[in-house]
Amino acid sequence: MPDRSLVFPASEYRQRTARLQERMALAGLDALLLTSAADVFYVTGFLTRFWESPARPWFIVVPASGDPVAVIPAIGADLMQRTWIADIRTWPAPVPQDDGITLLTETLAAITPENGRIGLPMGLETQLRMPLGDYEVLRRALSSRQFVDATDVVRRVREIKSDAEVQKIRASCQIADAAYAQVPDFAARGTPLDLVFRDFQIALLANGADWVSYVAGGAGPNGYGDVISPAAPTPLAHGDILMLDTGSVKDGYFCDFDRNFAIGPASDIAKRAHHALWHATEDVLNTLHPGHRACDVHRLLTEGITRHGGTPTGGRLGHGLGITLTEWPSFTPLDQTELRAGMVLTLEPGCSTENGRMIVHEENLLLTETGPILLSRRAPCDLPEITR
Repeated sequence: MPDRSLVFPASEYRQRTARLQERMALAGLDALLLTSAADVFYVTGFLTRFWESPARPWFIVVPASGDPVAVIPAIGADLMQRTWIADIRTWPAPVPQDDGITLLTETLAAITPENGRIGLPMGLETQLRMPLGDYEVLRRALSSRQFVDATDVVRRVREIKSDAEVQKIRASCQIADAAYAQVPDFAARGTPLDLVFRDFQIALLANGADWVSYVAGGAGPNGYGDVISPAAPTPLAHGDILMLDTGSVKDGYFCDFDRNFAIGPASDIAKRAHHALWHATEDVLNTLHPGHRACDVHRLLTEGITRHGGTPTGGRLGHGLGITLTEWPSFTPLDQTELRAGMVLTLEPGCSTENGRMIVHEENLLLTETGPILLSRRAPCDLPEITR
């Protein structure tokens, strides 16, 4: 077996494949078909930004035993050959009449028995990255076989991070920490918000990010209206709370946390909200352990904000983190997922201030058998003020 690989040693990917195959066996699957950028990267180490082009589908087939098979457009052959994957089958995509479907059909037919079961992630936070019409052609061509939902197979494996993965996420968090420390150098009263966003992305790249997939935030008196908007050219004003949130990437792994800054002296309203958020988060950091459910974390954060004098916002209050900006689980009242050691998670409580505005606070952590270990540098207890 080849020892070449990208991002991690080949042994890391063999271990991941073995864990997937253990789950496949429990689910009675003869093969697992993966099509999304995250799943392909997870199994192979195939890291590229070419996924921005929707013109071509990509397929990885994980058999019940043995190494995965790549069925990919020829344009990706050279890069895939630098991964640990040895069996690489290509076609000259895009081919409108048959964009890899015959090749994929032949591969699955050879790997699975006549009445076999082929797993495909079909649930929440998954996607089928191939034309739906082609998927129907594939199903008809393999009509004696059954396509079944394999979301749980992939999810349960990807939820637990290896030590090597944790180090990548930690490195991404350290890059963001360094960029956040520079915000007072380029954000001040009168600076347009869109310029702050651009300078923040420059700082992330200068500190070592490979790319910045996500930057959001806001600014307004005592808070902001949402946490997903693009930046407007509105100048920062005295009394604003500036928030920046990033999901920047290093070696394929995301960080995802925000930081808040008061423009000028912070008001009592903003201070109270920040105080409630910081202390509610601190309480959870001191009590969280494996065996808690995702809904328990939502309850603990909500109760903590109230106990510390704040008004909780709605929505989810954190999530998993790794090779995508958000992963399973979600900290909502409805998510019953049991938390396990090895999960990388975000805590993201929000506090309402006034006039429909809010302040959101976020940290990234690794959950261990003895509790959380922060991967992001802890936000200061007192709301930072930019007074220039």
